[in-house]
Amino acid sequence: MFTGITGNVFILGLVSFFTDVSSEMIYPLLPLFLTGMLGAGPAFLGVIEGVAESTASLLKLFSGIASDRVRRRKRLVLMGYSLSALMRPLIGSASSPLAVLLIRTGDRVGKGIRTSPRDALIADSVDPSLRGKAYGFHRSMDHAGALVGPLLATFLLAFFVKDLRQLFWLAGIPGVVAILLIAWKVTETERTPEPKARLQLAMLPPGGLRRYLVILFLFTLGNSSDAFLLLKAGAVGTPSYRLPLLWAFFHLVKMLSNMPFGALSDRIGRRSVIVAGWCVYALSYLGFGVARSEWQIWLLFGVYGLFFGLTEGVEKAFLVDMAQPAQRGAAFGWYNFAIGAGALPASLIFGGIWQYEGNVAPFLFGASLAGVAALLLIMLVRPQKDIDDAV
Repeated sequence: MFTGITGNVFILGLVSFFTDVSSEMIYPLLPLFLTGMLGAGPAFLGVIEGVAESTASLLKLFSGIASDRVRRRKRLVLMGYSLSALMRPLIGSASSPLAVLLIRTGDRVGKGIRTSPRDALIADSVDPSLRGKAYGFHRSMDHAGALVGPLLATFLLAFFVKDLRQLFWLAGIPGVVAILLIAWKVTETERTPEPKARLQLAMLPPGGLRRYLVILFLFTLGNSSDAFLLLKAGAVGTPSYRLPLLWAFFHLVKMLSNMPFGALSDRIGRRSVIVAGWCVYALSYLGFGVARSEWQIWLLFGVYGLFFGLTEGVEKAFLVDMAQPAQRGAAFGWYNFAIGAGALPASLIFGGIWQYEGNVAPFLFGASLAGVAALLLIMLVRPQKDIDDAV
């Protein structure tokens, strides 16, 4: 089952596990904290998520390109995880929605620094025939942490702490464990860095990779923050004390589905698995739009979790298949930038539609864009195997 999972991939999986334990002790409770305790509305929640994620994605572009020009990607990975681990618990001290915006943006700055170098380091550390499995394993560990985090938060709130702020401070402990694992256990891989020339940011990568990134951007315009799904769950009557459990269930589905679908893409091709995932996304968003009861929300979160299993690791493996080996960091930078460039307008649009048109219309908008993106991927981006056969 774990054949081909190298030491670096395993340790980086553990790092993501502990980081997400920390993050997900906070995240499912953040909408409640913002709207219930600090008085923010759905539109400002969209601002927070959009600004934070877009900031991260811009930095992922720079850090990815920079990681191709240095011998030690590990330093960037360690720097990014350390900044996030320091910033995240500070939400416990926030007294206004603006303070949450600043702290969450700082957290995402750390994510922006670490993500592209880390993903490139994984590609450097695994056999090409097992990329889908390796990225699927990494995402599974990430979601395992996202499963444990809400459960731990529920346990602590039930028996030890009564204040959300105290819980947010405690969430810093797993983040420190992640930093220590990187410092002590992650190793560099043998590689020749790109020449230290001026950063080329004016143009996207050429050919099929460019088309793939543009289509990803289009899909992301309809893929707003998952915080809105938690808001929808509350809108149909899900009590606040069950929101962490719902979030844990969601990540259980993602954890169990990522590695199998990643390995499947190693056998049958990446594009078809991604298209299937985007179709599942469209169906689940249609369901969220018309959902009216808590049991429907639980069912839809399960289906929506399969979308992540089908796409998270596979999209990255597909990217590596098309990128030049010496430019993997830059490819991941552009990949993350394309997603993040759509994150701010996506969350702003979604939050605005929700606030002025109700909670059905924004989900219909997201489902429509997912369907269009799936069709474009089929028509405009050839699978790597077809490209190799034509050469």
